[in-house]
Amino acid sequence: MASSIDVLITKLNNYIGFTGFMGIGIAFLLCFAVFLLDYLSFAAKKKIKDETRLKEESEARINNSVTDEGPISQGRAAGDPEIVIVGAGVAGAALACSLGKDGRRVLVIERDLSEPDRIVGELLQPGGYLKLVELGLEDCVEGIDAQRVYGYGLFKDDKRTKVSYPLENYRSDVSGRSFHNGRFIQRMRVKAAKTPNVRLEQGTVTSLIEENGTVKGVNYKTKVGKQITAYAPLTIVCDGCCSNPRRSLCNPKVDIPSSFVALVLKNCQLPYPNHGHVILANPSPILMYPISSFETRCLVDIPGRQKVPSIPTGEMAQYLKTVVLPQLPSEVHGAFISAIEEGDIKVATNRSMPATPCSTPGAILLGDAFNMRHPLTGGGMTVALSDIVVLRKLLKPLDDLNDAAGLNEYLEVFYSLRKPVASTINTLAGALYKVFTASDDQARAELRQACFDYLSLGGVFSNGPVALLSGLNPKPLTLVMHFFAVAIYGVGRLLLPFPSLKRALIGGKLIMDATGIIFPIVKAEGIKQMVFPVSIDSIL
Repeated sequence: MASSIDVLITKLNNYIGFTGFMGIGIAFLLCFAVFLLDYLSFAAKKKIKDETRLKEESEARINNSVTDEGPISQGRAAGDPEIVIVGAGVAGAALACSLGKDGRRVLVIERDLSEPDRIVGELLQPGGYLKLVELGLEDCVEGIDAQRVYGYGLFKDDKRTKVSYPLENYRSDVSGRSFHNGRFIQRMRVKAAKTPNVRLEQGTVTSLIEENGTVKGVNYKTKVGKQITAYAPLTIVCDGCCSNPRRSLCNPKVDIPSSFVALVLKNCQLPYPNHGHVILANPSPILMYPISSFETRCLVDIPGRQKVPSIPTGEMAQYLKTVVLPQLPSEVHGAFISAIEEGDIKVATNRSMPATPCSTPGAILLGDAFNMRHPLTGGGMTVALSDIVVLRKLLKPLDDLNDAAGLNEYLEVFYSLRKPVASTINTLAGALYKVFTASDDQARAELRQACFDYLSLGGVFSNGPVALLSGLNPKPLTLVMHFFAVAIYGVGRLLLPFPSLKRALIGGKLIMDATGIIFPIVKAEGIKQMVFPVSIDSIL
């Protein structure tokens, strides 16, 4: 009799768990469908209204910037720069080339014009390559032994899978590119220096020149120590993650989620040639990708909560051999050990920082000085190049930049126009890093496994997220949809085929954890701009 009661209770428990899960799933889908219909209807009406208003305002500002007698010079000599760019990294050099081609007189001030030796900024996503093409700078990835990248290999425990960029509808040269960051930057600097109207100087910007709350230019010291003042209607600050002028323009909220331990593996045969490799290791992901025809970059992530082992004492080498090596694919073990023994190990701090619009007339922030995200997804250069495309299009119709207040008001739309690309890549980087980091919490562990299994399904399940990551399909709402699809898939894994109350509770916490990961990131990016994106065509 007792046995029969136990069987009955078990069946009832299973039935309740299964029907409960189905009920929650159906309710969620119905709510999502209603929300989507409401959103599409509301967004369509709002977009038409906003586009009409923005177009009228844009035309008025452009018309007001030119008099019947031509551009207002306000006493500036014809040879004086119209734009001062602080920094000649990826963003600064690319921007200088683009604006110089448009006929702008540009002064670029870079602290150090020698080839940089960095361990990030080495992977350009396909979406970033397309922006490079749009700017006419695609030849900068030629002649530097750059490697084509066609997707990613994912590794977890003893399982592995390969996901490819959805490049079927693009021309044959479109793919990701990986390279030595310094070589890429030097190619762009050379191109910038050869561009008419562009002057590239080595110097250190010591301060911004401000008059009545408006930036009028910069003070800088040349490499021989000479103090110089450069005036310009517009100053663009893009001097990297540790920018000093940024402090005068905004109150940056910089977070340090982790550090990278970097090595270069020589003559390493990766499991998937011409692919990036992401190992879901403990405590956090490990990245590997080619940076030349015979070199592979390996980045070992160490979470911010964990102490970084010391290199001089040998603690780091021991950590890499005992903790990291066993988690790597067997194909790279030999090259990894050789790299450790060579001793060329570097550590870099990873930073993330939401974009804070610059409200000071006469200045604007760009690149890592403006916005950073975890480098896990390799999206930084794609965001910077996309921002340059947007800013260039906004500046192109303007004959004169001397109305600082009017220009500042006009450029406010830049922060909305950049959101589709920037928010998609920023949100994905932050969310994926949190999901891919190991956790003792069972719900978080299930979410991590669900993400790996979801991408392993292939087809639309991998093409959609990879298109988002690569910058080919920058749609923030599509990202949110896929993120919750992963969460629901994870709940399904828990409850099917044998649901139980314990598994249902874990599934509920999984959904809560997923919500707790994605929504703070979305909020930081700006919900309004993500939900109601503005297109450049509606402005110009």
